[in-house]
Order: sequence, then structure tokens, then C-alpha cells
Amino acid sequence: MGTSQHAKEQSPPEQATLSVRNIGGIDETEVSFEQGVTVLSGRNATNRTSLLQGIMAALGSDQASLKADSKEGQAVLEFGEETYQQTLHRRNGTIVTEGDPYLDNPEVADLFAFLLESNEARQAVARGDDLRDLIMRPVDTDAIKAEIQQLEQRKTQIDNELDELDNLENQLPDLEAKRTRLIDEIDELRDELETAEEELEAANTDVETRREEQSELEEKFDELRDTRSELERVRNRIETERESIEALEDERDDVEANLEELQAGGEANLGRLEAEIDTLQAEKDELNEEISQLQRTIQFNEQLLEDPGEFFGGEADNNDGPVTDQLLSDADSETVTCWTCGSSVATDQIESTIEQLQSVYEDRLNERSEINDELEEKRATRNEIEENRSEYQRANRRLESIGDEIERRRDRIADLTDDREAFTKEITELESEIDDLETDDSEDILEQHREVNQREFEIERKESKHDDVEDKIASIEERLDDREGLQDRREKTTEELADLRTRIDQIEDSAVEEFNEHMESLLEILEYSNLERIWIDQTTRDVREGRRKVTKSSFDLKIVRSTEEGAAYEDSINHLSESEREVTGLVFALAGYLVHDVYETVPFMLLDSLEAIDSERIATVVEYFESYAPYLTVALLEEDAQALEEEHETITTI
Repeated sequence: MGTSQHAKEQSPPEQATLSVRNIGGIDETEVSFEQGVTVLSGRNATNRTSLLQGIMAALGSDQASLKADSKEGQAVLEFGEETYQQTLHRRNGTIVTEGDPYLDNPEVADLFAFLLESNEARQAVARGDDLRDLIMRPVDTDAIKAEIQQLEQRKTQIDNELDELDNLENQLPDLEAKRTRLIDEIDELRDELETAEEELEAANTDVETRREEQSELEEKFDELRDTRSELERVRNRIETERESIEALEDERDDVEANLEELQAGGEANLGRLEAEIDTLQAEKDELNEEISQLQRTIQFNEQLLEDPGEFFGGEADNNDGPVTDQLLSDADSETVTCWTCGSSVATDQIESTIEQLQSVYEDRLNERSEINDELEEKRATRNEIEENRSEYQRANRRLESIGDEIERRRDRIADLTDDREAFTKEITELESEIDDLETDDSEDILEQHREVNQREFEIERKESKHDDVEDKIASIEERLDDREGLQDRREKTTEELADLRTRIDQIEDSAVEEFNEHMESLLEILEYSNLERIWIDQTTRDVREGRRKVTKSSFDLKIVRSTEEGAAYEDSINHLSESEREVTGLVFALAGYLVHDVYETVPFMLLDSLEAIDSERIATVVEYFESYAPYLTVALLEEDAQALEEEHETITTI
């Protein structure tokens, strides 16, 4: 859900084989895992954590440590018929990785599947960090916002098309009424034409004597009728062109009004914003690198305190000689021997250094969060400027196009006006010629000819208008056939918008629900004394981002205890026991694991550093987590491993 994790389509195989070389404190080893729970059992300094780091490295994490005396290490995972591997190199004081690991992007796995002591989800609970920001980190909110903007534009376009169809549909009644009226008028004119033709036939009693005269007159009348028809066609075209010019002028007014509201240019501001965005991105990249280095340094020092033997080649009984014995004898003392210079360093001094590094680490996380917020604001401003400029350019191009079109139509009107004057002059000349041909004897017949010609001309004109109306009605009805498809597209787009707009809220709600549900279930089983409930309360608060105030969601961890008398009271995370805090951190990581569907893409969940929890409760936690991960690998002390009731694969030699 909202991750960039590389997904594996097939189900994980029943068995996996891991080969590790020069990672943590391991020289070289090979271990096989069956699906289900695998327990790495042993005392401290037996490379259990190092093996977990080997799994992480093969899966794609860059948080594994290279053996102190090696320049290169490697982890290879044989998974069914596939093989995945990652190599670690020491270059210029840093560790770089290369290869073809299981995951393209290990971010979600590092957060919610690889639950070592330094795991950020566990540490966030222990430190009281903002849990909401951590659970939402894998979600690409920028991509969601960009998709929302694209869908909003699509919906606006569909709405405009539907509005246009509504306007066309509103024109139909008038057009249909006009069509009916024209049909009635044509029928009436045809009746009148029939009557006029009968009267002409009755009046034309002396056809033979007037044949020659009639023939010339009829030719002139035909020519006059055709000329009048051409004149009427020209007049209609002139009227159509004028109407088109009026519509174009109205559109030009709208475009000019829109241009006044838009700000042209913005190149200077855009250039400045691009430079600021590049600078902020560079700062973020530097912080990411520094955070990664801090995390590895903290992890190294924590492992140095927990398993000093890892940095001297493994277990004590695998090393001979007084020097090795002397170095490993410090594992149970208050000092740790530096592997580089041989001097002893007090463990409390290392712990103090870890605390300082943790403080710097938290400061860098806060700095990265602030830079992320500023980057988001500046990118939004940049997009707004670019959209404004694009719309301004489109409007200018349309304005220029409208001007050209108006000019072309005016030229067409000028040409049509010349045609109209020529036809008018020709009609006048024809009427004069007809008057010269008319005689008193033929006056009645000529009048009947005029009547017939006029009716034929009017019928032709009405039929032309009727055809135009029919074409408009057919065009509108054809366009209206698209409405159902447009409405379906609009409904689908609206649903997609609603899903996207609520996706972030859905992830937040799911994370809170998962944590609260599993926390309640585990607390009921673990039976901590006077600890009644731990849950996340989802609230909102207004924060300032630049010059804007925005509402952000916040996850507040709530704790309720009870007195011996049974009275409930609210407590703080600082008062949780180490065991209670560890369980809470693990459940929070499980919530992230479930809400981001990590189990679909990451076959392993790793658990380490559970010593703060007593043996029986460790067994309960392992059993609880077992159903959620195909492969659950747990590093335990021997006495804790013995508390697990069910039979599990156990590895004691690494």
C-alpha cells in the first residue's frame, strides 16, 4: 500500500540457503532456513546478530556491517531456483554495496521487517518520536498529489463536455419546433404553387401564338429565379459569417479577460525556485548520507557493547593464544578493547557516545523533515507558476488565432458583399428585360409565371433551411449519444479522486487500527502488572509550512495504568519498563509491516535484542509474530530459546 517495494509475484519457497562472508563478526558460513520460525540460539558474541545482518544484506539492506579486518564481504541467498546476492566494499572510509539483491528498494523492510535493536521503528517508540511521520515515510505523497491534480483536470474537462451537451440538448426543442414550422410552410407553399400552376395553365389558352414570346420570357424568369436564389444564398452566407464573427469577438473578450487574471512570465521566480529546490535536494541527499552513516556507527557501537567477540573473528574457542584470550576476556568486564589500537575503553564511555550520536541522529531526522516540508512547498509553487505560464501562453495563442479567424471572415464578407451587389444588379437588369417583353395581352400569363417562380424560389429557400435544421438536430443527437460514456468516465474519475484523496487517511487509519488491535491482544496475553492499555490516539493539529497553515495528522501514544485499588490513571512512555517499551516498539513495527503489506514482498522478518523481555513473554511474542511472516528468524539467548514451547528449527553454530 503506497510503497515502492519490488514485489515478488510467486509465493516464497519452502527452504532458503544463506551464505555469508566477512559480515559483522563472521568469517564465512552457510545456513539453511525452513519456512516458519528459526531460532538462532547461543550466548553473546556468537555472531547471531551478524547472521541477521547477512540476511538483511542478501535481501538488499545497506545497514549490514563489514567485518572490521576485511575490505570486502558478501551475502548470497538461494531462494528456490533464484539466487540473490549483495557485496559490501570498504572505500574511502565508508561501506558501499553492489549486486543483485532480493529487493530493489529496502526502505520498507529496514523499517518494519528487520527488527534489530537499532531498528528505527523500535527506537522511535522508545524515544517518543513522531510515529505518524515514520509510518507514512514509504508513501509517495508527491506522486499521489500529482495524480490527484491530473484527475481533477480530467474531471473538469469531462464536466465541460457534459455542460456543452446540456446546452446542445436545450437547443433541441427550438430546433424541432423550427423544423415543424418549416415543414408546414413548405407544405403550404407547395399548395400555393400547385394553385398557381393551375391558374397559369388555365390562362395560357393561346400557347401556339405566344410560344416564342413565352419561351423567351420563361428563360428570363428561370434566370431571374436562379439569380434570386443565388442572391439569397449569398445573403445567408453573409449572415452566417457575421454571426461567427460575433461569437469569435465574444470569445476574444473572454480570453482577454482571462489574460488579465493570469500573470505572464515568471521565469525569474521560476529560475530562483529551481535553484532553491536543487539546493534543498542536495542538502537532503547529504543528510540522507549522514543519517545512514550515523545509523551504521550507532549500530556498530551497540554491537561492540553486546557482542565484542564479533569483531575478533567469532567465538573465543575458535581462537588460540594469549592475545585473543586477553581481548575476549573484556566481554564480561566494564571495558571494551579497541580492535585498532588495543587500548581499553570504558563501556559507559561508549554508551555516552551512543547517546550523543542518537541525539545528533534525531537532530538530522528533524532537519530532513523540515527540508522535506520546504521542498514540498517550493515544488507546489513551481508547479503553480509553470501551469500559470502555460495557460497564459495558450491564451495568447488562442487570442492570436481568434484575430486571424476574424480577419479571414471579414475578408470573406467583403467578397460576398461584392457578389451580393453583382447579383442585385443582375436581378434589376433581368426585371427590366422582362418588363420590356411584357405586353397587355400577356400580362395575366406573365403575372402567373411570376407567381409560380416566386413560389418555387420560396420552396427552395425553405427546403434549404429545413435541411440545415435537420443537420443540426442530427449532429446534436449524435453528440448526445456520447453522454452516457462521458457520465461513466466522470463517475469513474470521481471514484478514483475520492480514493486518492482518502488514501493517506486510509493508511493512517489502518496503521492506528493495526497497532491498537495487536497491542490490546498482546497485552492481554502478556499480563503486565497494572498496565491496562496502550494505544495510539490519532489527532490533528495546525502547523505552519512557510507562509501557509496546514492541518496534519499526529499519532499520540497513550498509556493507562491502574492502582492496587483498581483506579485507572494515564501514564507516559517514559515510565514504561524496558520490557514494556520493547514490546510496544515491536508491535508498532508489526503495524507498519501489515499496513504496507510488507509480507507480500519481503519473505523474512528478523527479531533481535529481546533480552529486556523475560523468557516466557519472549516465547509469547515469537508465537504471536509467527503467523505474519513466511520466515521468522529470531536471535535468542540459550535460556530464552528453551522457553519456546513449540518445536522450531534451531541454529546453535554459526
